[in-house]
Amino acid sequence: MTISLGFAIHLILAACSGESPRNPAEPLDLETAAIERGLVRDPDDVSLAGLYARDTDRLCLIGEGGAYRIGATVDYGQGVDCSARGTATRAGSTLRVELGDGCAFDATIAGERIVFPPRVPKACARRCRSRASLGALTVDRLSGVEAEARALRDPRGRPLCDSDPAS
Repeated sequence: MTISLGFAIHLILAACSGESPRNPAEPLDLETAAIERGLVRDPDDVSLAGLYARDTDRLCLIGEGGAYRIGATVDYGQGVDCSARGTATRAGSTLRVELGDGCAFDATIAGERIVFPPRVPKACARRCRSRASLGALTVDRLSGVEAEARALRDPRGRPLCDSDPAS
């Protein structure tokens, strides 16, 4: 029976670390390997709180532990805009967004980016004027500073994340 030198070293290291030996023929995907080695933050352990933006789209999240207040605005100018606020909960790479009155959907968390689905429930149209829509809103994190997220206002100057969404 012949054992490759690499496999033998892997068994010795696993025995010393107290871990079960992993079959080297089944490599980890790069993201998992980087997270395990501490080279990349685990996206499930990172707070989403902060201010996000892309072009004229803005989003704020305030909270911790997977429960957030959320506010979103889309502004195309000349009264073509959306403004919504509510709550959001995180489950892995999904952000469950609840904006009230039947406007609820799952957004995707992709690293430092949040992406709303291309089609949101018809009830979400009440948050918009003219032809604007919250569908496909895509924003990247600008800041993890809560004060900056609280400062976000919609096109009419109303706060989006600095108070309880029910008020």
